[in-house]
Amino acid sequence: MEAMPVKVAVIQMPVVPDKQANIEKAVTAVRLAAGAGADLAVLPEMFNCPYETTSFPLYAEAEGGLSWSAMARTAAENMVYLVAGSMPEIDRGRHLYNTSYVFDRQGRQIGKHRKMHLFDVDIAGGQSFRESDTLSPGNQVTVFDTEFCRIGLAVCYDVRFPELSRLMANEGAKIIIIPAAFNRTTGPAHWDLLFRTRAVDNQVFMIGAAPARVSQSAYVAYGHSLIVSPWGHVLSQLDEAEGLIVPDLDLDQVAKIRAELPLLAQRRSDVYRLVKEPNDGH
Repeated sequence: MEAMPVKVAVIQMPVVPDKQANIEKAVTAVRLAAGAGADLAVLPEMFNCPYETTSFPLYAEAEGGLSWSAMARTAAENMVYLVAGSMPEIDRGRHLYNTSYVFDRQGRQIGKHRKMHLFDVDIAGGQSFRESDTLSPGNQVTVFDTEFCRIGLAVCYDVRFPELSRLMANEGAKIIIIPAAFNRTTGPAHWDLLFRTRAVDNQVFMIGAAPARVSQSAYVAYGHSLIVSPWGHVLSQLDEAEGLIVPDLDLDQVAKIRAELPLLAQRRSDVYRLVKEPNDGH
């Protein structure tokens, strides 16, 4: 039986200090994506907030807040699945998270991922950043179901940890979506490489949704949002500017490639296994 094709819109938008302006930009972009026939739209990491540790507490909202409500409403009004990039979330214990919410065509939340691996780096001659100065890590492997297939979800730095993508594939994901904001040091070096590698390792479509480059920002994003096939081909990619890509994904490619090159079936589970550790529910 043939799988249903899915049209995925990847939205690359500039992020500015005005939260309401960012929300309005996202709403307009999702509307354009739906007009282009998208079944599912994806926004970038921290789409409503400058990517700065000092900004995260100032822009943080509880689940159900202003940005959450606008995205739920936008998904319903446009009858699309929406992966709402990510935004700073604050919980009842005043912990902050880098959180991605997923809404179905009726605007109901069907997924939520708190970034598991915090971006704490100090690259000589390049980028220095410490998300852990303000953010707490999540600890859930996130997948959600659609009529097309099961989809995995993680955020930015999570893509560098191959175990997480493999766990999502083990749970049946045929597409893995990563809202991400690589920078001008890590982006040219690793962006394409990581997404192509995860696609080949797990024989899935990989989708990376990045902010557009805003040169006057304290943190300047690399951009280059992309979609990679299960064979590792870059199917579509933007440059650093604002834009939208809306390709059709042939999900039958996943089954075909897994049958022809049965990597997942040939794992030596008698020798090694990857298992999820118990967590405390955050």
